[in-house]
Amino acid sequence: MKTYIIAEIGINHNGDLDIAKKLIDVASLTGCDAVKFQKRNPDVCVPEHQKGVMRDTPWGEMTYLDYKYRMEFGQDEYDEIDAYCVEKGIEWSASPWDLDSLKFLEQYDLPWIKIPSAMLTKDDLLRECAKTGKRIIFSVGMSNLDEIDHAVTILREEDADFAMLHCNSTYPAPLEELNLKCIQTLKERYDCEVGYSGHEFRLGTTVASVYLGATILERHITLDRTMWGSDHLASVEPQGLIKLVKGVRELETALGDGNKIVTEGELPVRKKLRGD
Repeated sequence: MKTYIIAEIGINHNGDLDIAKKLIDVASLTGCDAVKFQKRNPDVCVPEHQKGVMRDTPWGEMTYLDYKYRMEFGQDEYDEIDAYCVEKGIEWSASPWDLDSLKFLEQYDLPWIKIPSAMLTKDDLLRECAKTGKRIIFSVGMSNLDEIDHAVTILREEDADFAMLHCNSTYPAPLEELNLKCIQTLKERYDCEVGYSGHEFRLGTTVASVYLGATILERHITLDRTMWGSDHLASVEPQGLIKLVKGVRELETALGDGNKIVTEGELPVRKKLRGD
């Protein structure tokens, strides 16, 4: 089974459509299957006590609310993203962080909707996402089994097709907290497709998740990890993404089907060494 690889652009475009397109180019050229963005209504998502807090940004000092609006794409930008992804032959979707954003995204023919770890306990958002009839992919970072049980119950009540991504929500995530064996735990407990959303510095751990049963991978990507913004440091640069996708595809080839046979390459060796 081919692993479905999602390049998470998120907000690493820094509110710049040209950067977003360059990241789409990187994802397409490296062989990723999809790119993903994040969509918010800042008036809803930013807590009242934080809206007026001043913040230094590359665009000058502004309130936190103004900064969040500065980072958001609207209708024109997403129309361009939609057309550009079609041109590049790559799928795209986004994580709605509120009901307004979900309604906005419904105008596009998205292959699936992603629910981020932060929103896993928002029952109304879960239900409304399920009611779209689209496949739901959700991450389970910073969540306990009771919370995941509850989310799965809601999605199954709505007869949703879903997959979950094992995840640690630390940015960057320390190796000793990745707990990759949890992939199998989730597969056994929920009897559904399970993937991995990684926020660690390493690439090998993400490749290893495929060996452990992950069939969907998600990694944040960036043009440069030194760029300004909260997610860049835990993201994968273009050269790293090339290595990651190559590593996953090589592992898929090497895993085989599990049947023990004498391979074509072994036949002449067998004849030489055994005489049969």
